[in-house]
Amino acid sequence: MNDLAPAEALRPALSGLLNGLPPKQAAQAVDRLIANYRGRTPTDTPVLRDRSDVAAYAAYRMPATFEAVRSALDAFAAAAPEGWSPGSHVDIGGGTGAATWAVSATWPQERPVTVLDWAEPALALGRELAESNPLLSAARWQRARIGAALSIESTDLVTISYVLGELTDDDRGSVVDAAAAAGQTVVIIEPGTPDGYARVIEARDRLIAAGLRIAAPCPHSAACPIEPGKDWCHFASRVSRSSLHRQVKGGSLAYEDEKFSYVAATRLPATPAPARIVRRPQIRKGQVLLDLCVRDEALTRTTVTKRHGARYKEARNAEWGDAWS
Repeated sequence: MNDLAPAEALRPALSGLLNGLPPKQAAQAVDRLIANYRGRTPTDTPVLRDRSDVAAYAAYRMPATFEAVRSALDAFAAAAPEGWSPGSHVDIGGGTGAATWAVSATWPQERPVTVLDWAEPALALGRELAESNPLLSAARWQRARIGAALSIESTDLVTISYVLGELTDDDRGSVVDAAAAAGQTVVIIEPGTPDGYARVIEARDRLIAAGLRIAAPCPHSAACPIEPGKDWCHFASRVSRSSLHRQVKGGSLAYEDEKFSYVAATRLPATPAPARIVRRPQIRKGQVLLDLCVRDEALTRTTVTKRHGARYKEARNAEWGDAWS
């Protein structure tokens, strides 16, 4: 057992996975998996074939997935009713459990957790990693085909992170519909690419059609004001780079930015932010330019200058993805 907070316990737990695995072999496995894992792999053919595959990929990708999911959950938590926390959690396609770690970091209490995935090696390793997080002691790691036949018990929170891109169009719709039927709240995270954003928007539409309301990042549940094909909504979380990251990607920076798109929808009486900063703030001499998505279903730019006093200081400290009032 480990008394560290989830964010602090995850990195050493991941480092321990690579013990005995030669660095070159780990880097080669990650290279191969990056090339194939987000491709058009049939849902009944997991790319993560064995423990060494899973260990290398988890050590490389889990910190970034954790930070992206935690950012999305933080935005939802700010919109949720005061004092709310999920009493139960289902993670669809959760693999080694990055989203379960993010949930336990956002709402640090023990709860029933079910992780569903088709890759038994990933589930086994997720179970092993969870031994370093006491808040996951009650988690169940269950093999399931993520597709049209997926069955989910009613739960307070459903997460689906970096999964939809691996599914066929029909399976993708079925999984989102199943999540909407079972979950009081559904949070979906995809890579921050045009394709990832398109999958999030498709899921957003299905969640709204199922009766859920958008809590984040959007300030409203109306149509996204971004013109299709012209731009895409995404955000970024900073991730400390491990030695494995540097071996695979090269470079000397101690961090990288994980770009992601997401939507959080709920049946709770949530209060979305009045506006969301949708691009990195531009800080210029005596002024800050903020690109915002606002409640009247529009994108707008506001300029905050020194004459705005405390608002100017707030704008200078604001970050991409923050709420703005």
